[in-house]
Amino acid sequence: MGSLALSLGAKAQTPVFVSGQEGYKSFRIPAIVRAPDGDLLAFAEGRVAGSNDYGNIDIVLKRSKDKGKTWSAVQVVADYDKLQAGNPAPVFDLSDPAFPKGRLLLFYNTGNNHEGEVRKGKGLREVWYRASNDGGVTWEEPVNITTQVHKPNMPQINPSYNHTEDWRSYANTPGHAMQMTEGPYKGRIFIPANHSEGNVKPKSEDYQAHAFYSDDHGKTFKLSETVSFLGSNEATAAELSGGRVMLNARNQQGEVRARIVAVSNDGVKWDTTYFDNNLPDPVCQGSILTIGKKKKHNILAFSNAANTKTRDNLTLRISFDDGKTWAKNIVVGKSTDGNRDYTAYSDLVKTGKKTVGILYEFDGYKSIVYKDIKW
Repeated sequence: MGSLALSLGAKAQTPVFVSGQEGYKSFRIPAIVRAPDGDLLAFAEGRVAGSNDYGNIDIVLKRSKDKGKTWSAVQVVADYDKLQAGNPAPVFDLSDPAFPKGRLLLFYNTGNNHEGEVRKGKGLREVWYRASNDGGVTWEEPVNITTQVHKPNMPQINPSYNHTEDWRSYANTPGHAMQMTEGPYKGRIFIPANHSEGNVKPKSEDYQAHAFYSDDHGKTFKLSETVSFLGSNEATAAELSGGRVMLNARNQQGEVRARIVAVSNDGVKWDTTYFDNNLPDPVCQGSILTIGKKKKHNILAFSNAANTKTRDNLTLRISFDDGKTWAKNIVVGKSTDGNRDYTAYSDLVKTGKKTVGILYEFDGYKSIVYKDIKW
């Protein structure tokens, strides 16, 4: 599998999705959550014909009942015929009184053209979710929530798609969504996302991150404020102490090779936005997750390709002060001979009091692998 970098603080990785197997030429865009019964659920895009971001793409799921040591066969959970279903963003709703064992919500997008064409106004991205009441074994019919969380200007397709804002490209977070656990918005389902607005602009300035959320367990959804930084893209989010929210986004412009961070008291209005230069980034996706508490602060985990030039040096960082500083750094995977795209997209899941699981793209997108890390 190419050059193998031994990891610090982690065991060897376990292949989960291997490109060229189980009916798919390529697997990309990992997302992972842990079910209330302890099962690990790994999601990805199964790309039928090749590695391109557009085409016949399904969202697929694998399950591990033994803490990531072995994984089930592929299960298709979202299919848009010969078109694209992508950007899986799963989250367990653990506060819905109608489902005391927890309800799994999977948010995703569909598209009918390449992203570049959609940005030109020559295609449409829509937003959906599916729900499962048995931990992903069976699924309810898809629910289209585009009219609530997107602002497209395509009345020829749907009279409700008549927004003057003219949002075009649209993508949920690549990775898990989240649920608030404390504060005045406890129970809120929160999904980071991004969109492009209007005509294509130089340096990807038509992109901006945002989020959407539900306070009634998926019956209705509302939009957050848009993050002010132009080029903010592929956002992920974590809960801070006191029920606040931190959004962490890719900088698509690339002029600053660091993560964009926005902090909110309610997940609706962004109170402060800045570049975190302690989180270098090559213009790639990252994952952030709340994993515990220390005194009055939340403990956060963050993973990304910590390299300003190539998708390599996948690093897990731990913050004990709500993301202000990052005290621990653990290299998950790093090429020994400068391979491009050696470790790319990743997603995090809490697996124990002092352990985090990471599902990530490995060795030039040849596979998506899992590793459990003690921090």
